[in-house]
Amino acid sequence: MKTRIGVLTSGGDCPGLNAVLRGVVLAAEKLGWEVIGFKDGFEGLLPPGDYCILDRKSTDGIMALGGTMIGTTNRGHFIAKIGAGDRAVVAENVIADAKKVLVDLNVKALIIVGGDGSMVTALQLQEAGINCIGVPKTIDNDLEATAMTFGFDSAVDVVMDALDRLHTTATSHKRVMVVEVMGRHAGWIALHGGIAGGADVILIPEIPFDYDRIAAAVKARDAAGDLGTLVVVAEGAKPRDGQQIKRETHGGEFKLGGIGEIVAGEIAKRTGKETRACVLGHLQRGGAPTTLDRILGTRFGVKAVQLANEGHFGSMVSYQNYQVRHVPIADAVNRLRLVPPNGEMVQTARDVDISFGD
Repeated sequence: MKTRIGVLTSGGDCPGLNAVLRGVVLAAEKLGWEVIGFKDGFEGLLPPGDYCILDRKSTDGIMALGGTMIGTTNRGHFIAKIGAGDRAVVAENVIADAKKVLVDLNVKALIIVGGDGSMVTALQLQEAGINCIGVPKTIDNDLEATAMTFGFDSAVDVVMDALDRLHTTATSHKRVMVVEVMGRHAGWIALHGGIAGGADVILIPEIPFDYDRIAAAVKARDAAGDLGTLVVVAEGAKPRDGQQIKRETHGGEFKLGGIGEIVAGEIAKRTGKETRACVLGHLQRGGAPTTLDRILGTRFGVKAVQLANEGHFGSMVSYQNYQVRHVPIADAVNRLRLVPPNGEMVQTARDVDISFGD
């Protein structure tokens, strides 16, 4: 009987997931292994098991597609993350059921593609005796254990394209256009997308802002004859002495959103300028992955299979110094990589007259 490994995608979808799956399948095929894809994240591990066989034919042509061909979810029985720093424990009977499914299917190792919460679950499965390999996935690019995650470049590309389009209407109507982007705790998408798209103001969680400072930046542009202004705000950004704007949720992590409209309203009130808000939301998660994300996703998938073949269970794929390596999952979870407020990227933005509202 062929050696069997499993793979699942968990948490929010993003461009590059299918590239990972294809990389896993083709690398496994080289070793003579068979790959089982568990559907809809960890939920596919529940008895009797919801899965499909992944092979060269079924993964042909999927690299150019967004999303994930085996589905995903950030809800269900395996959620091990409630909020920033707060952890829930997956029930022992749920893990036992999953372990039985894997044993019955003769799966020797499980590759788990997901974000920080998924890696917490992976660690629990590993501790329960299930051989796990982690592949980090987050468009926020905020995991300390890896210098870059696939999906980030594609998300930044969406922000840049939106700013390119909004620049013309901001200029034509002499408006302020506020673009709300993803970024709960880290402002990497806002920062990179804002610089690439020629934003005039960038608001990120790491640098609390002042509405009067933002208004002053808009007025200064008007005085210089630049009558249109682009503002990028990460969903987790907050004013000094203020709080993140949260929306109610019925389980799992709280949801952020709404800061864009608030910022737009405050700018209009303080400047008298016509101001509009645009929320990119899940547009940043969808669509075809960029060249970089296709390559990085493929490299991550191949490395995960190599780690399984070498017996490095309990490890997570990591990208450092342009090389794909690995780190212990235990060292990777709950360690966010935030934008350094005085770092080179922020200073670069300031040197091209981008305001951070501070």
